[in-house]
Amino acid sequence: MNVKPRIKSLTRKGFTLIELLVVMLILAILAAMIVPRLVSRADEAKVARSKSDLVVLRKSLDLYYIDTSVYPTTDEGIEALRTPPSDVSGWKGPYLTKPITGDGWGNAYVYEWPGPDGDASYYLYSLGSDGQPGGSDNAADIIESGE
Repeated sequence: MNVKPRIKSLTRKGFTLIELLVVMLILAILAAMIVPRLVSRADEAKVARSKSDLVVLRKSLDLYYIDTSVYPTTDEGIEALRTPPSDVSGWKGPYLTKPITGDGWGNAYVYEWPGPDGDASYYLYSLGSDGQPGGSDNAADIIESGE
């Protein structure tokens, strides 16, 4: 009877603590390099979305004005683009197919009438990321005035 002796396997079945720490350190360094770029891209997208929404709102307000010969009052706001005010004639809306709920940061758009040129103009803007007037960078106001 010929029996071969069993040789114990010398292969490892796991990682050492040092190896795990090195991998975690590499991942942390990569995250530190990539995350700030992604965050700045997200802020850029919020600004672009807000600008786009303001253009859509401006065009809708101008169509409203063409049909009714007046802009909505400040109290009626941009909701008048979806629901006809009781005291306005010639309304042929809705002028927006879906509601615009807020800017890129979730803040409501500011609509004020009359604007800089009296009854034939309005102010329409976003207060930026901080939701406060003024600011700089992403916190700067995004203005789309209608004349």
